Amino acid sequence: MWGDIAIAFLLAFITSFVMVPYTIKLAKKVGAIDYPSDRRVNKRPIPRIGGIAVILGFLVSAIYLVITMAIEGNLELDTQDNYRMKLLGFLLGIIVLSVFAFIDDVKTLKPWQKLIGQVAAAVIVYCFGIRIDTINEVAIHPVLSFILTIGWIVGITNAINLIDGLDGLSSGVSLISCISLLIIFATNDSPIISIILITALAGAIGGFLPFNLNPAKTFIGDVGAQFLGFSLATISILGVAKTVTLVVLIAPVFVLALPIFDTLFAIIRRIVKGKSLKAVFQADKGHLHHRLMKRGFSQKQAVTILYGASATLGMFAVILIDDGIWKALSFALIVIAIIAIGYKELKNFKNEEIKSMREYRENMKKLNSSKDSANDDIHDNVQNTVQSNKVNNHKKKK
Repeated sequence: MWGDIAIAFLLAFITSFVMVPYTIKLAKKVGAIDYPSDRRVNKRPIPRIGGIAVILGFLVSAIYLVITMAIEGNLELDTQDNYRMKLLGFLLGIIVLSVFAFIDDVKTLKPWQKLIGQVAAAVIVYCFGIRIDTINEVAIHPVLSFILTIGWIVGITNAINLIDGLDGLSSGVSLISCISLLIIFATNDSPIISIILITALAGAIGGFLPFNLNPAKTFIGDVGAQFLGFSLATISILGVAKTVTLVVLIAPVFVLALPIFDTLFAIIRRIVKGKSLKAVFQADKGHLHHRLMKRGFSQKQAVTILYGASATLGMFAVILIDDGIWKALSFALIVIAIIAIGYKELKNFKNEEIKSMREYRENMKKLNSSKDSANDDIHDNVQNTVQSNKVNNHKKKK
């Protein structure tokens, strides 16, 4: 199994890494460029369909492993779980979602149009058998199963897409979530297919991330961010489908708690501010990464903080499953205590850094001003000398 896991990661990583430069060229040809604006933090135009490389890396790795493992007899596709149909539905869902998201990156779709693509992809996955239909071995009503499955997939798809606001943020948080889910799947007898898929997704993100970290050479775009959310949601359903323990069933919620919280808070904030359900679709600058930057943190610092929060939540889920609620809570309390102790000093350090930067800028302005004044004096002297020489030459001619 571990050999297949290593292959899944490396093949996805290499494919994604190699394909990124091609997506940059494609973005320039089709006009999928992210230009600076009031809502965006990038200072220069940046290509924004790098997610295509992530999708290709994932698909190449996943398809290769599914075929080879089926041939070797390590993966049974036609059992009662019917993984052949489930994987086909997953692939079709990715294609539908990616087409809508790619059009959005190039032409810009309205929110309701994007939602149609997301719901369509989720419905396809549900119809092909990937669904939340049991809790603690108790079957739930088909209507409730449909609502839970579609709500989970569409919700996580949007959650990852909404945190895609800083260089490397959505891809890094998704990678951390993949690692957390991989640990949970590997230690709780989850189906081998879910382990392979989550590993391939991690590898694909890893190959893209070097191009996406600050300063980013390319953005993952809606095509990539929505794919990440859709895949994390779908694979998490596959990974816990056979699990009988309730705590394992809700583990993906803890792993993805950061984007989930950010999305729920955004929905409530927009409804309260806009006093209408339509306001949910109105973009704003109230997300967690925006708030951190308003407090004076740089892009890199804000992303690092959110990476840490995501890793902590993922570790909380792992500890909760393996060692129980008390150890998980004690871990969370220790982390909170450490942050509380260090927050004041971190804030003071940040204020001092901002102060020193301001002083540096003021000194540079003064230096430039003095240089300009000196240059003006030199220019005036040169002009006077030239004029004087002209007068003297004119007198000599007379």
